[in-house]
Amino acid sequence: MTMPTNLRPNLSRGASAIALGLTLTAFLPGAAMAQDASTAPVDAAPAEDAIVVTGIRGAINNSVQAKKNNTSIVEVISAEDIGKLPDLSIAESLSRLPGLATQRLDGRANVVSIRGLAPDFTTTLLNGREQVSAGNNRGVELDQYPSELLNGAVVYKTPDASLIGQALGGTIDMRTVRPLAYGRRAIAAGARFEINDLGELNPDISNKGYRANISYIDQNADGTLGWAIGYARMQSPTAEERFNAWGYPELTDGTNTAFLIGGAKPYVKSNELKRDGVMAVVEWEPSDKFHTTIDAYWSRFKDDQRLRGIELPLAWGNSTLTDFTIEDGLVTSGTWSGTEAVMRNDVVHRTSTIIAGGWNSQFKPNDRLTLELDLGYSRLKKTEENLEIYLGTGRGAGVGARETALGFQLRPKGGIILDPSLDYADPNLFLITDPQGWNSCGGAVPNCQDGFVNTPKIKDELKSLRLQATQELDGVLSSIRVGANYSDREKSLDDRGFVLTSNDYPANTAVPADYLYDPVSLDFIGIPGMVAFDSWRYYNDGNYVLTDEAGWTPGRIFNDYNVREKVLTGFVQANFDADTGSTPIRGNVGIQIVHTDQSASSFFAQVVGGQVQSTPVTDGATYTDFLPSMNLTVEFADNTFLRFGAARMLARARMDQLKPGGGVNFDASRRNNTDIEASPWSLDLGNAKLRPLMADTVDVSLEKYFGQGAYVSLGGFYKYLENYIYRQSDAFDFTGFEIPDGGTVATYQGLANQWRNGNGGRVYGAEAALSLPFATFTQALDGFGVLASGSFTKSRVREGSADPIAMPGLSRWVVNGTAYFEKAGFQARISGRYRSKFLAEVSGLSLKRDLVTAKSEMVVDAQVGYTFQSGALEGLGILLQASNLTNEPFVTYYNNDPRQIRDYQNYGRNFMAGVTYKF
Repeated sequence: MTMPTNLRPNLSRGASAIALGLTLTAFLPGAAMAQDASTAPVDAAPAEDAIVVTGIRGAINNSVQAKKNNTSIVEVISAEDIGKLPDLSIAESLSRLPGLATQRLDGRANVVSIRGLAPDFTTTLLNGREQVSAGNNRGVELDQYPSELLNGAVVYKTPDASLIGQALGGTIDMRTVRPLAYGRRAIAAGARFEINDLGELNPDISNKGYRANISYIDQNADGTLGWAIGYARMQSPTAEERFNAWGYPELTDGTNTAFLIGGAKPYVKSNELKRDGVMAVVEWEPSDKFHTTIDAYWSRFKDDQRLRGIELPLAWGNSTLTDFTIEDGLVTSGTWSGTEAVMRNDVVHRTSTIIAGGWNSQFKPNDRLTLELDLGYSRLKKTEENLEIYLGTGRGAGVGARETALGFQLRPKGGIILDPSLDYADPNLFLITDPQGWNSCGGAVPNCQDGFVNTPKIKDELKSLRLQATQELDGVLSSIRVGANYSDREKSLDDRGFVLTSNDYPANTAVPADYLYDPVSLDFIGIPGMVAFDSWRYYNDGNYVLTDEAGWTPGRIFNDYNVREKVLTGFVQANFDADTGSTPIRGNVGIQIVHTDQSASSFFAQVVGGQVQSTPVTDGATYTDFLPSMNLTVEFADNTFLRFGAARMLARARMDQLKPGGGVNFDASRRNNTDIEASPWSLDLGNAKLRPLMADTVDVSLEKYFGQGAYVSLGGFYKYLENYIYRQSDAFDFTGFEIPDGGTVATYQGLANQWRNGNGGRVYGAEAALSLPFATFTQALDGFGVLASGSFTKSRVREGSADPIAMPGLSRWVVNGTAYFEKAGFQARISGRYRSKFLAEVSGLSLKRDLVTAKSEMVVDAQVGYTFQSGALEGLGILLQASNLTNEPFVTYYNNDPRQIRDYQNYGRNFMAGVTYKF
């Protein structure tokens, strides 16, 4: 088995994205605002004699102008108008920017990578204030933020000293509207109907949904007091046909060696995503000396899922393979016998609630001095119930009916086609039981796991206080800004799991008829139907006994953590603006001094006498980092800029890496060894003393602006990673830990596998972007235009003496394209976004993060609409949208072999039709 080493597949698909959309969807929506709200001109009302360009072209013009005016290297998205970002969430809008890529979850854009660096290396702000995250680490799940409530976003690729929340990948600053800058009254409303073309894969989740939003902006007669409020509601369907493989063990008969599928878990999945969001802003400017703004944001995201499928233990089960075919070291077809299936009717309920807001006040004692106070708050609570309900033909492995001839064939593009001998739709054959004997409830109850429920809870809270003063000056040095920001963040994970045992244990129980649905089709893997029932209602009706797995599973204890970070950042920044002859030069230079006091608590856990014993542990560290930065912009020709940025940047360790506890393991067979390398003791643990990942970065960009909304840019960047965080083994003294079986031991010295700061590496790449309204060349093509961007990124990090690896989340190629037309009320656009293969972080057992390779993908979206320009219907818009037009799957694989599929997720297409109205 060989992998292509040339770049032709990447370049051809990237070229397709450009040809299809003529290039990256670069900044469709968004408000162009710097972190300092006073520098944000995007909302400003146009002068009365100005030519006003609205819609898609107006958004592009705003974005391009904001990019041009910023002293940092940034990307900007601007809304066409209030409530008019066209996407499901801000994540999809951001995915169209140069150098940004999203990873899909359940078919929707979820988290964002900047310049190939994973979401944990990105900081997300709302109105300049850092946001908490719904995941169990730092990456913000951006689908929590409705696009209708945001006026845009700025992505800082290079920081300045006054940018709080700068991160190694970049900083995303989402913005809500400022009513006084907007300058006029507006009421906007919209509604859309949505349908997924895979249909109702499960009977208890619809494939239809809707979106609705309303926003109101106004101000008093003298323009000193303004207010805005918006509400957005979404009930969106997603569907998924998913093949999941347990892995591919390498087997040999002594002569030949081949990889073979270890087991499979194919299922159909239906989601109903409900999201409510509210945005409110009050702004008061009684004079040119005082300006104050209070903004608030609330969002509740509920994800209800139904998953029905069949787990098939194959090579890693009790199955025998015959009549098989090997192609290039992989078994691609054959017949299994003796397979005992585990049928699953699973349910997921996930709810996360975000509250965020702040108060910003600016006071000018005189014309040249501005004093600013900013208070911020962000809080998230997330709860989950992940319910698994099992059916089988008998209790325990080797009991009940088994497959006599289960034929299989690996599909060339991913997944598997089966030819079963059992009727999986027969409710008299498949009963409520523990088919594989997966659990003994701590050894007390054999074959007790008739189901399972995971109930993790996440809390994340962040409070901040910022003070700064800006003094304007004469001469080359235009102003000096000094200030300080204090933040206090606390995040906790409470990970719990419970074994479900049927009330009828040890008997097998037929599903009561009043809970049964018609069989659910698994045609996509060759199984015409499986037993389906209302497992959520059956569970809530009290038909199971719950047993806390923490009694015998240490991982349930040491997965928990509480991390607190108190960060004081002082900064000074000098801004300059000068003409050197006929060459304007502007920019800034400054430094941040960042003092961190971090602490974390968790548990040491081990099994002693068959029961888990836990010991609380708390640890932490304090340290100070110096982060200088410089941005320089030279306009060496008319509207032609050379930009240079240099900075020292940091990315803090993941939350789960900072927890100080871990699981203590004891191998009784080694109890008499004194060699530490063969010690009976071992430990996997985190490290609350971890320092941030530090990097020195350099950016260069050449930008040419011409015409209205037109520009072309070419740039490059280099990030030298001073260190990287990975697991390392060190000596550890286990004195004080009990010997699990009560015997003796020759040594208490062993090895601890711990997260540590170690060797670094580098990330580097190049980016190009284009915004081209065709009216730049001829009025005959007025209304037509394209947006395009592409980036190439490479990374090399070394974990100890191991071979260098690419960083998680990094695609070498990211290419986006949008072609659009807008004139006389008509609008149409088609967008394609391509990313090459990357190392994806996916959720595993108990919130564990697994790293697997994801295949390249190109996602295509389209939109057409018409807005009435006059008459009784003036302001009414009609809109048709389609997402994932080419039905692009999300595919991950093992062992660097795209044939060894881990996940093949087919999401189908979503179509929307709706209306908008503004008056």
